[in-house]
Amino acid sequence: MRRPIIVVFFSLFLLAFQSVAAELAAQRGALFRVSGGGHALYLYGTIHAGRPDFYPLEPRIRQALAAAPTLALEIDAGRDPAAMAAALQQYGMFPAGQAGLAGLAPQRRARIEAALKGQGIDPAAVAQLKPWMIVMTLVVIDAARMGYDPRLGVDAHLAQQARASGATRIAELESIGYQAALLDRLGIEDQWKLLEETLENAASGRQLREARELFDAYERADGAALERIAQRIDEDDSLSGRFTRELLMDERNGPMADKVAALLAREDKAVVAVGLLHLVGQRGVPELLRKRGIKVERIY
Repeated sequence: MRRPIIVVFFSLFLLAFQSVAAELAAQRGALFRVSGGGHALYLYGTIHAGRPDFYPLEPRIRQALAAAPTLALEIDAGRDPAAMAAALQQYGMFPAGQAGLAGLAPQRRARIEAALKGQGIDPAAVAQLKPWMIVMTLVVIDAARMGYDPRLGVDAHLAQQARASGATRIAELESIGYQAALLDRLGIEDQWKLLEETLENAASGRQLREARELFDAYERADGAALERIAQRIDEDDSLSGRFTRELLMDERNGPMADKVAALLAREDKAVVAVGLLHLVGQRGVPELLRKRGIKVERIY
């Protein structure tokens, strides 16, 4: 009789352990409570790729999402795949008949193609992509090398949870068309320079090292490390540094803060989830909200 008792005891212990483990899920990213006008919302810093062990998310964000009338994301990538494909076609690819890589001077083209092969990319596969799209492809490859999958991104997970509940509306702070047009705003010569700089950083190991620093800071909810990353971006005067700082961050943070403030005025208990780097530094969304007189408390 002892063995069945031991088996039952072990099964109960395993169930209890799994339950406790779920409740002790790691804090990742950054979480703020924003309040004003009798309303409050949660502002959550995410990462756009993930691993299976990221889930379930820690209890506070799960509970906040369960109670939220609205989940606001940068974009809801799963909402309209046709619109996403159309935006990427319009802004991320050279039109038919217009040369991409093939239109470059031979020596420059040869250097870029050799560098792409060094990163495991077949130049023919990206021949009609605009340079910014190739840069984004390199970012995804780096994430994959570190074991992160864009399909397991935290934003996508939150959207899936909201859709499954049926009780939480998903709102977009931006649109895929806006994001793609923004990335394509650089003149084409600057885009080629951005790609060349990115390939140089990839070859030197800098690109992967800085990506790893960001993922590590996300996984540890390390506010000090995030502020160091924000300072490095502020001080980086390279083309990629200015592109990240001025176009990807500063230009978007103000409108994001405006929309978060409007959502807070409109309803209670919403959850806003945006990329982690939008929440750091003196020009991040939390600081912009504070400058509007809105109370922002950092939870982690």
